Amino acid sequence: MNDESSLLEGCKRNEQSAYEALFRRYAGKMLAVARRYSKTNFEAEDLVQESFIKIFQKIHMFENKGSFEGWIKRIVVNTALNHFDKTKKEHYHVDIQTSVDIPDTQLESIFERLSNEELLQILQELPEGYRMVFNLYVIEGYTHKEIGEMLDISEGTSKSQLFKAKAMLHKLFERYKVEALNG
Repeated sequence: MNDESSLLEGCKRNEQSAYEALFRRYAGKMLAVARRYSKTNFEAEDLVQESFIKIFQKIHMFENKGSFEGWIKRIVVNTALNHFDKTKKEHYHVDIQTSVDIPDTQLESIFERLSNEELLQILQELPEGYRMVFNLYVIEGYTHKEIGEMLDISEGTSKSQLFKAKAMLHKLFERYKVEALNG
């Protein structure tokens, strides 16, 4: 039961082995997604568990339109956003006394030089609001308008949060001695 359509059909028939195989197949990838949205590995693991409960409950709703992995990923991202919304402890606005903006091409260059663990460690240091907007815009590819709707903030706030996230990342990259900013 390795191919995706067999897994889907098995899950739709409530076969335990299909659920287990589906989880084994995608849990690692989805943990990487959840880690970008969480402060700790424990929190990310909880998000993945909660996401897979939703996936298993809603699997009959997947209509083979688009990528199944993309559908799973959207559930993980939405679960992370809902968790963030319920547990907001930090405000979206944190004062940063800098006007540094890092062009996206420089960010990509920096990301390529970091291991996944280093990148996650740096991203996890961002305040939750910054991290959410940064992940949704830079990594997931949503527009500021879409982010505003998802997080119930204005489009301008989304842009401001991204700008501030980049400024804070600049400081964090300096602290981690990433030299890619000058070249």
